[in-house]
Parts: sequence; C-alpha cells; structure tokens
Amino acid sequence: MSSSVPITADPPRVVPGRECGSCSMCCKVYNIAELNKPAGKWCSHCKPGKGCVIHHALPHQCAEFNCLWRTEEQLPPHWKPDQAKMVVAIHPVSGYVMVQVDNSAPSAWRRQPYYDQLRLWAKRNLHLGMYVLVCINLDATLILPDQDIPLGPLMETDRIAVRKAGNGYEAMVVRGGH
Repeated sequence: MSSSVPITADPPRVVPGRECGSCSMCCKVYNIAELNKPAGKWCSHCKPGKGCVIHHALPHQCAEFNCLWRTEEQLPPHWKPDQAKMVVAIHPVSGYVMVQVDNSAPSAWRRQPYYDQLRLWAKRNLHLGMYVLVCINLDATLILPDQDIPLGPLMETDRIAVRKAGNGYEAMVVRGGH
C-alpha cells in the first residue's frame, strides 16, 4: 500500500487473480447488523472455506465490501485474510485503516511481518488523519509510530483525535464524532 490510499466514491477494483477462493474471514470478523451477526462469530450463511450461501441476496454491507488484499496489488500474498488471520480495509466513513483480527488468533497483528507494516502505515498516514486501528471483535487499539494505545470498544460514530506530546503522541476517542 502506498503512503496513502485514495478514498473515492467509486467501488475499488479487484486485482486480477485476487479472488476470495477459500477465504471467508470477513464472514467471521465483522459485525453485520442486517443479519444480527456479531463480530467474532461465523455468519450462519457462511460455509467456512467455501463462502456465502446467500450470494444472490447479500446484505448491503457484504455486497459492497472488498478487503485491501483484493484491491491493493502492493499487498503481498501473506496479507490474504485467511493466512494473516486478519482483514484489512479502509473504513468507508472515517477513512481509517481498519485491521479486524480473528478472535481465535488475537495476537496475529503483532507477528512479523505484519506488525512492522502496520507501524509503517501508521507513520506514513498519521499526518493525513488516516489512523491505523486494530480491532478484535469491538475492542480497538490505535497503532501509532511509537506506541500502541488500547481504546476499548468503538462505536461507528466515534472519531479519534491524536496530537503530538513531547517526543511522542497522545490519543483520545471523541464520542459521537463531535
């Protein structure tokens, strides 16, 4: 991924050869309100390793979703969610880099080469307000160039404020986006 990922209204294009195939990690890690499916539980419509059985009638959130592994050619094969045990995407409202980790492998994001890459993204995108958030179910951790800050549960309307403090940074959650 380049120093910043453009956010457009156009749906991202899938890189040829980047099919979901046996990967259905997004069907586990995300909260899907239309289906009353909580984050961290397999969707009842998913057959792990095979995909969705209601592909003809996907919820809006699922139909519009593509992870960055599918749309960013620069992401190497080891970022495929079923291998990485995490799904990386750009949040459609905040523009944050969201890393949704499989709750059965909660430390996956701390392994190499993933952790160094997350730190690099944090460093390159901090000045843009494009923060890197790692989520396990609903609990979020903000990745900064110099530290990781546990934020706890985040709501869709929450925003994050980061400011320089001495040689490091401070962060806070702004509830309700105000």
